[in-house]
Amino acid sequence: MTQKIGFVGLGAMGLPMAANLIAARFHLTVYNRTVSKAEPLVAKGAHRAARAGDVATPGGIVVSMLADDAALTSLVTGPDALAEHLAPDGIHISMSTVSPATTRELAAYHASHGSVMVAAPVFGRPNAAQAKQLRICVSGSAEAKAKVKPILEAMGQDVFDFGDNVGAANVVKLAGNFMIAAALEAMGEAVAMMRKSGVDASAAIDMLAKTLFAAPVYQGYGPAIAHGRFTPAGFRLPLGLKDINLVIQTAAEASAPMPTASLLHDRFVSAIAKGRADMDWSAIALGAADDAGLKESR
Repeated sequence: MTQKIGFVGLGAMGLPMAANLIAARFHLTVYNRTVSKAEPLVAKGAHRAARAGDVATPGGIVVSMLADDAALTSLVTGPDALAEHLAPDGIHISMSTVSPATTRELAAYHASHGSVMVAAPVFGRPNAAQAKQLRICVSGSAEAKAKVKPILEAMGQDVFDFGDNVGAANVVKLAGNFMIAAALEAMGEAVAMMRKSGVDASAAIDMLAKTLFAAPVYQGYGPAIAHGRFTPAGFRLPLGLKDINLVIQTAAEASAPMPTASLLHDRFVSAIAKGRADMDWSAIALGAADDAGLKESR
């Protein structure tokens, strides 16, 4: 590949994703607020932009991987005005976990300024991003999705299309993160019960993750919960709280009650209040151990 694209946001996820694009021979212009985070990519041939808007060219393509709705909104509509820099007909691939409402609003802003936004949030932790094993959900204009497909395929193992409604992929991403968090809570409660009953929770979780619950979420998080391994964090607790807040917001907009999401919200708030903010989001499982009077095992 020789296509030139821009990339904004070189955090724990964005950095390996951008590195995979370079490995696929895309020419990258990158930007990150912390300048030093771009250095590994510059060493591989990327160009470092002085401002976020400088990664864009008229009719070009820019990928963003940002922390939250506010950061994404600032990129699109703020001083760097990505929507304007990409016009005419440029494409912004938004890979952040944000609310569907924000995506729809920013897509409309892009359209009003002559550019296009495609939503492409991902499932996978930093190690999956590094190994190009992300699962990517995409939604938006069919023409734009076709143009950016090679870029997405260079960063993930699967791309799932959820249609023309640009916010649809974000709904799927939030639904998936809610289901993961619910599984974390369920495993935490089960482990607490087994520990209180004198059962080897590690052996039990190992068996369950190989049989009834033979799925990546249980196989990846189950042993960590059973052994109390919550650091280093692949996805910190405050980010989990941010996502659950988005789930509750999206559910309210759709008039879809999600009582389990409210319980998860309280677990995240409690965990952060107890000084666990730097732990992995799977540490919400400690809430069940706290309730059972068990000491934290790690």
